[in-house]
Amino acid sequence: MRATEIKSCYIGPEISPEQFISEHFFLFLAKGTMHGYDGNKHFVLKSGEYCVVRKNHLARYNKLKENDEFEKVSIIFDEHFLKSFQDKHKSSPTKFSSKEAFIPIKQNELIPNFVRSLMPYYNRSGKIDGTFADLKREELLLILLKLQPELSGVFFDFEKPEKLNLKAFMNKNFKFNVSIQRFAYLTGRSLSAFKRDFKETFNDTPNHWLKERRLQEAHFLIDKKSKKPSEIYLDLGFEDLSHFSFAFKKQFGYAPTKLTKTK
Repeated sequence: MRATEIKSCYIGPEISPEQFISEHFFLFLAKGTMHGYDGNKHFVLKSGEYCVVRKNHLARYNKLKENDEFEKVSIIFDEHFLKSFQDKHKSSPTKFSSKEAFIPIKQNELIPNFVRSLMPYYNRSGKIDGTFADLKREELLLILLKLQPELSGVFFDFEKPEKLNLKAFMNKNFKFNVSIQRFAYLTGRSLSAFKRDFKETFNDTPNHWLKERRLQEAHFLIDKKSKKPSEIYLDLGFEDLSHFSFAFKKQFGYAPTKLTKTK
């Protein structure tokens, strides 16, 4: 059986739909194409390819179906599992230089063979039977570390994010749709310290500043770059087009479509 015949499934805790990666996970794309962006670099994953996605990173991704199908295998390596694995195998982290959220994995027959081996264990809901879940996760992690030993510097780094320059970080990452708590965590601050530092830096509250900054960027993209509202609202952190249009009109006094009609 070909690897592309496997249905979508996952092992481990579910990943939040937020544009924030809370746990490392392995992603095998069986059918379709995925476009990812982590604030630094765009990443494309095609059918039959696979990667590791790193925790404590902002990331968003768009799915493109292949023959009206999109199938993937996601295997989450949560911190509790990784610490148990490290204790068992006496694994020591090495230095990993890249800061990117999406780490491509070298093509090797071990990975497709592993994916095919999952077939007997998952049920109709796409969840692997709990009896075998940790065993299969352990097997995959051993394969990944054999193929790319430097990944130990990713999986076994349990440090929290360091304190960052708030102004630079927010101006770079304001488009990501995540909670204020996530922004605080990623800049190495408690929520109260984040709000205090934010007020000192921007003379504004985080929620109000984010909305204003996103709408300013939207106005620029529509007016100067001839973008359509439907093309940009998701990439600017808005969850739906109607909410974006309402907020835009409230901010500028006219609907975003008015700008497109004047072109």
